[in-house]
Amino acid sequence: MGGGLPLAVLMAWLLSRFRFPGRPVLNALTHLPLVLPPVVTGWMLLLVFGIHGPVGALLLDWFGVRLAFTTAGASLACAAMTFPVMVRSVRLALEAADPALEQAARTLGAGRLDRLLTITLPLAAPGILVGAVVAYATCLGEFGAVITFAASIPGETRTLPLAIYAALQVPGGEAVAARLSVIAFALAMAGLLLSEMLGRRLNRAVGR
Repeated sequence: MGGGLPLAVLMAWLLSRFRFPGRPVLNALTHLPLVLPPVVTGWMLLLVFGIHGPVGALLLDWFGVRLAFTTAGASLACAAMTFPVMVRSVRLALEAADPALEQAARTLGAGRLDRLLTITLPLAAPGILVGAVVAYATCLGEFGAVITFAASIPGETRTLPLAIYAALQVPGGEAVAARLSVIAFALAMAGLLLSEMLGRRLNRAVGR
């Protein structure tokens, strides 16, 4: 998921700062995993990144990399599901940044990339960090896309939600499922509280 944060920042920057043909379509595609059933997202990943998919076949032939039904595939499925969460958070932060500061830097000769790195991103840092933490917390609960694209292989692709589901399928597994559910609850709460705390501190740091 961490590798998706730079892409989320780039996508949010494009959607918030530029007007171009096809922008509404790109915006819709970016947020599609939020409204699609997770199983459908996992199936689409399987079509694209599976060993017979257009991207998956190239990765396997050229680099010997297989994503489907692997740990990396589980990470990719989680990243795909949490990508819109990060983009939305970062985009709101970018749109809240004071445009007058960017305009002032522009009149002083700062280029677009320079303004982005020295003004826009620091101002949007609270939203970027909060988006990353919330996406991580969301990833902990992802089920449908992971089980469709990476399956539930013990010791490899079995995530916490999949382990809870597997425990519930075994007679007498309710105790194990309950313990795992407590862990999931604690991790989710910790992620949300951390995002709130970090957001407030960074907002104070940038003078909001």
